[in-house]
Order: sequence, then structure tokens, then C-alpha cells
Amino acid sequence: MRIAFYAPLKSPNHPVASGDRQMARMLVKALEHGGHSVELVSELRFYLREPESKSFAALKIEAREEAARLTRLWDRDGKPDLWFSYHPYYKAPDLIGPELASAFAIPYVTAEASYSRRRNVGLWGDTQALVARAVEQAALNICFTLRDRQGLMDAIPDAALGMLSPFIDTSVFGEMPARGCPTRLVTVAMMRPGDKVESYRMLAQALGPIGHLPWTMSVVGDGPARDEIKAQFAGLPADRIEWLGAIEPAAVPDVLYGGGIYVWPGYGEAYGVAYLEAQAAGLPVVAQDIAGVPEVVRDGQTGFLTPAGDVAAFASAIERLLARNDERTIMAAEARRFILEERSLGVAAARLGELLARIPVS
Repeated sequence: MRIAFYAPLKSPNHPVASGDRQMARMLVKALEHGGHSVELVSELRFYLREPESKSFAALKIEAREEAARLTRLWDRDGKPDLWFSYHPYYKAPDLIGPELASAFAIPYVTAEASYSRRRNVGLWGDTQALVARAVEQAALNICFTLRDRQGLMDAIPDAALGMLSPFIDTSVFGEMPARGCPTRLVTVAMMRPGDKVESYRMLAQALGPIGHLPWTMSVVGDGPARDEIKAQFAGLPADRIEWLGAIEPAAVPDVLYGGGIYVWPGYGEAYGVAYLEAQAAGLPVVAQDIAGVPEVVRDGQTGFLTPAGDVAAFASAIERLLARNDERTIMAAEARRFILEERSLGVAAARLGELLARIPVS
């Protein structure tokens, strides 16, 4: 099929790296792997940081202009077979695809759409209504987590839903190199206010009580909250922590291979692409049992998921993996097997093929 792909929150070509951008890229790769022709039809970023009506009005005008541009293009060159919208939610609804899909009589599909009733206040209520209408119109809504699926089912009972497990391109995690330092902790995360700062704070608090163990840590990430985050670790021995800053995505696997355990509390993570990458590199994970994290980490098999907000439990899980080499080795092998065999690009492409085959295309 010829697929029109659009990601209102962040284009696959956006200059700032993030899990959202990475998954958009992975979806394009998976669709192409399945034999489809994928066209990134718009770079328009429809993102509302705050519920501000003036910004919303301006973005709606831009969306109408984009729809008009694509209408002219498709009238001239022919329409696609399907519109694929990635991650529409209350801050980034898709204001282009539903209208064009209806006008050109092509199926509309979403992936990782989400709906939360607690956001139905003021302007967010208006933008969520737009998401709900798009989900209701869609021939298929592809959910990555049971949490998102339940949210859509509760809000739009008649929505057409399908499941696709989060995945990565495992080709960059080929032959396993010699194992890195088993007591080296690794984390990869942006440094921005909000959930990221809270996760770094919890991590710093958890490391203090296990200072008697010979751990070191590599931290990959940068951002506007860098100084605040580094200050949280000021009470720990400076020579134990390596601050690598922002590095190219292609360099991340080497950092992961050099470590022994991946540690990240994961406040606010939809599921966490970084957890998938860490396990592909053979690192067991320590994270919190929150949001969509259980969709990508198997508690007791590929890592440990601790109760939300329980710093002592988080520290204890790290301590256990540092102290029990045999258990860590078994978990490391299972983590790598899990991702390479069950969460690869090829597996995702096959599943996408099954889901899209359900949709009648003229």
C-alpha cells in the first residue's frame, strides 16, 4: 500500500532526539519492511504546551493550510491508500488526517492514540474531543500498551482496536561483544523538568544507601535541567559517575554494552524505548512498576519492577543485581533473548501486516 504517514507531536525528521521520534521512525521502518510505500506527508508540528486558545487557533489555521496543500497534491498526483497517524493525544491531536481521509474516502489509522478523562478540563477537553472523534472514525487504532487500550475502550467503546507490542530495530544489537563491567550502572534519559527530573531524583536517592557496593554509573543525556539534576547527585562520590552528555543514537549501544545493569525509575514513561535497547544489549533493568513499563520489562525475568515511589525497594533491587552475579547473568541473557526474538523490527512488521490486512482498501 501507499501510506501517508503523519506524526503531529514530533516528525521522524525532528532534530531533537526522543523516544517519540524514535518510535515514529521505527513504525516507518516496520511498514516499509512489510512492503509498503511510506510517505511522510507533513512536517507540521501540532503541539500545545499549555491550554492556550490563541496558540490553538493559530495551529488550526496551519492545519487547514496543510490540508489544502495535500488536497491539491493528491488531486494532481493521486491519493494514498491509507492515512497513518502516530501518537495523537490531547496536546497533539491530528487535525489534518481525519478530514483528508474522509474527503478522499481512504481508511484512517492511528497508532499509540491515547485518551485520559482527567484531562477533560478547559481547552484540553476540546482537544481530547478531537482525538476521540479521530479514534471513532479510524478503521483501526493500534495500541502499544494495555493501559492505552483500556483508556480508548472506556472513552470510545465502539473504536476498532488492535495491539502491537513496543519494539526496536535490533539490527544494531548484533553479535554480543565481550561483557562490560558487571557493576557498572547505565541510564539514558533526557534532562528536562518534570518526570525526568523526578526520575533522576529518585535514582540519586536510591544510590546513597548502596554506597558500600563497588558500583559506578554512566549517564547519557542532556537538557535544560542538567545543573539541577547533577546537583541531586552531589552527595555521591564524583568519581563514581560518568556524565557523558548527549551522544549520537548510534553510539548508545556501545555505552550499554559497557555496563552491567540498566537503572531508570521511569516516571511518566509511556513504556520506554530505552528499556528495550538496554535489554537488547543484555542489561537487566531496574525500573518502577508504573504506566506502560511492564509492557517492556518482565518483572523477575528480564529485570525488577519496584512499587511506585518506593526508593528503598528500588535501591534493594539494584543491590540484589550487584550482589548476585549468577542471577544477573541469567536475567541478562533472558533480557537479550526477549528483545531480539519478540520485540524486533521483523516481528513488528509481521504484526502490522496482520493488522492492516483487516482493513478494506479500495
